[in-house]
Amino acid sequence: MVVCGIDVGARTAKAVLLVDGAIAAHSIVRTGPESAAAAVAALDTALAATALRREDIELTVATGYGRVVVPFAQRNVTEIACHARGNQYFFPGVRTILDMGGQDCKAIRCDETGKVTNFLMNDKCAAGTGRALEVMASLLQVRLEDLGRLSLEASNGLVKISNTCVVFAKSEVLALARQGVSTPDILAALCDGVAERVKGLLRGVGVEEDFAISGGISKNIGVVRRVEQKLGTISRICFEPQVVGALGAALFARDFLGRNA
Repeated sequence: MVVCGIDVGARTAKAVLLVDGAIAAHSIVRTGPESAAAAVAALDTALAATALRREDIELTVATGYGRVVVPFAQRNVTEIACHARGNQYFFPGVRTILDMGGQDCKAIRCDETGKVTNFLMNDKCAAGTGRALEVMASLLQVRLEDLGRLSLEASNGLVKISNTCVVFAKSEVLALARQGVSTPDILAALCDGVAERVKGLLRGVGVEEDFAISGGISKNIGVVRRVEQKLGTISRICFEPQVVGALGAALFARDFLGRNA
């Protein structure tokens, strides 16, 4: 059985190919201005790593913000359900999930089957999202992939950024830089602010010991460490946390096929 999951998010599009329940290939590409084109590129990139052709795929399920425009998908499922299911595939005991993406953050509770039982979502503002950190990294002339590591080099951790709005936080960050505050100290304050906001979401759904993080910000060690400290727990993160939603979509595709067999 060959199935495909496509997750078209605000910043990236991801594809996962499952062959008989095992991950055969995955891909991550920039979304760009055309979500449909990004979905096609993600699929083609994943297929290129295998001997499979498009004709071999029996069912494709799409998820994410662009799920309704994926031209080759037969069905679509919400990203909340897909992230719960994808994390449960990697960590069967997981009950609490934090998905930190480019445009929003989601706190999710699920049962032992990966079915969502409760969730809270921050999608009203860029604060606490990958996009916010991307803006600040550019402002401070720091590579995004270095932001988390550098934040752990802060000298004292006493710097605070009070504004939650990205627009006003930019002015606050520039003012701190002009005052001579070191870049690691500013980055530490930014990562701590993100962690503080997602802590509120997680407290709202309830945090259990089996806790997983997915999405692009889960690659930011500075945010992850601070979330763990604030919650008093250790997170579980799979080998490629950005493809968890696409994996969940592929698992739903497998289930749909199985029920119709």
